[in-house]
Amino acid sequence: MRSGRRRQQAPGCAARAELSGAQKKKQKQLLIHQALTRDPVDVESLRAAAFSQGGLLTDEIRRKVWPKLLGVNVYSLQPKPGREVRQNHKDYHQVLLDVRRSTRRFPPGMPEEQRQILQEQLTDLILHVLRARPELHYYQGYHDIAVTLLLVSGERMAVALLERLSTLHLRDFMDPTMDSTKHILNYLMPILQRESPRLHDFMQRAEVGTIFALSWLITWYGHVLANVHHVLRLYDFFLASHPLMAVYFAAAIVLYREDEVLACECDMPSVHQLLSQIPQDLPYEALVSQAQQLFQRLPPRELAKEAALQLHKSIAIGSFSEFQQAASCQRPDAILRQQQQHLTPHKAEAEGLLPPAEHSPLVKAAVWGLTATLGAAALAVTQTALDWAPEFLLQLF
Repeated sequence: MRSGRRRQQAPGCAARAELSGAQKKKQKQLLIHQALTRDPVDVESLRAAAFSQGGLLTDEIRRKVWPKLLGVNVYSLQPKPGREVRQNHKDYHQVLLDVRRSTRRFPPGMPEEQRQILQEQLTDLILHVLRARPELHYYQGYHDIAVTLLLVSGERMAVALLERLSTLHLRDFMDPTMDSTKHILNYLMPILQRESPRLHDFMQRAEVGTIFALSWLITWYGHVLANVHHVLRLYDFFLASHPLMAVYFAAAIVLYREDEVLACECDMPSVHQLLSQIPQDLPYEALVSQAQQLFQRLPPRELAKEAALQLHKSIAIGSFSEFQQAASCQRPDAILRQQQQHLTPHKAEAEGLLPPAEHSPLVKAAVWGLTATLGAAALAVTQTALDWAPEFLLQLF
């Protein structure tokens, strides 16, 4: 009888749990909206939302929050890159090859012609940033980060996000040599040594090094994860975090797989093969939480000495505090929009300061018509700067 009653109660319990999950999602959406509309913008609350379970939930929310996390004014976006950025650029052919190989990074089932258009945009996006920032050097894997930004936010906003990100979190990867990247990788082993001396010693004896994690870090795991939702969850996390958080997440993955590693033959080929083939069914939320805990217990300044990094000056790490301070002084989009209204329409349009949806009701209608024709994948590209606040509020009731 008791077991029967439990079976009868189970559906009700499941419904209550589901309802609770929906309520939590709406509560989180409301908190994000409140943080976005405060003056100045409550960037710390946005970071907390990106850290917490589920990250930023939807691409619509990401299009509002990612710019704030990086200090990008969406009402001061530059015009879309023109094809002239390709002329005589030293990296053009390598970028083109990498972009052509990026087919799997686009949504399954996307029409061929639509994917080709996005790949053309991806090429122009990357070359535009490289031309605008000649101190930055292209590396293979950079396109994996660029395509994620493009698919979520559209071409114009992706230009601003990628340029900002390239001067902050990715800066050490974009030096003319691999020296800075190697130094960043050196943070991994001290974390493992503190958390599991046994695992660390095993890997040292195997002489596996840290090269297995290279593609993880320089692509923010976009190159090695097949599920786009997992990739976006990690991008929410990394965009809101210290530049070294991708290393701490790598440590969390290796620690999670400790038993598998220790069961390997203690030699470089065996351990490297195991670690370089990252599982697709990782418990991402648990690993995000563990990476945060590792960062709090083992801050970079403590690990730098053990990693023999005290003589190396990381641009990304060194500029992070100043970046955080500047990001905390941003105005909400409603204020930024009002400021742009003081410009004459012709001047604002000529300078590329108005988002596409702000030009006129006819343009907005055209955008919605296009998205209805092309489907959900096009929505992420063509609806770059639509203000989702009214639609967002309707979701709360």
